[in-house]
Amino acid sequence: MRKISPLLIIGLSCVAFYPRPAEALIMSAPKPKFAYKDVSGKKQSVEIVDKYQPKKIVRPLAKIDSKIDPKLCRAATIAQERANAHSHSLCWRFVKEALVAAGVIRSRPTTLLAKQAGQELVNNYGFKKLPVSDPYQAPIGAVLVYGAKRAAGHVEIRTQDGFVSDFRSKTPSRRPLIGVFAKA
Repeated sequence: MRKISPLLIIGLSCVAFYPRPAEALIMSAPKPKFAYKDVSGKKQSVEIVDKYQPKKIVRPLAKIDSKIDPKLCRAATIAQERANAHSHSLCWRFVKEALVAAGVIRSRPTTLLAKQAGQELVNNYGFKKLPVSDPYQAPIGAVLVYGAKRAAGHVEIRTQDGFVSDFRSKTPSRRPLIGVFAKA
């Protein structure tokens, strides 16, 4: 028993004098700021963000365009209901089926490659190419066609909060946008 007491006292004193960070100094230190001059030449400063932001910056929701066929909104809903969580490389097939099921087109398009979808929709089904170059600005129900050099391309329909083909996505395809198509 006598041997344990000195060891216990030595152990407790080591813990008591163990160096810890000075929390008071950390709490009172000013946050670093970035200084700059604005357009008028006035000095401005803002706090530097050094922590991860858990919420992503989200693009605004899509809007319904009264000039396009309301059946396209129904096609977007149908495609969203039938979509998978991940791609199965069947984007043009799913978009074709959604357009037929919503009554936007009467027969199934015959092109095989997704990058040819826009041309067929314009030539055979009365679609028009919209003057939109940003996928986020496309109205709900618009068909977005993307190209690829050696691949089949990609087709998706704009929904209120994202894009859908054979899978759902909050962001558009990274492929080059060929065009945004809708039926008046």
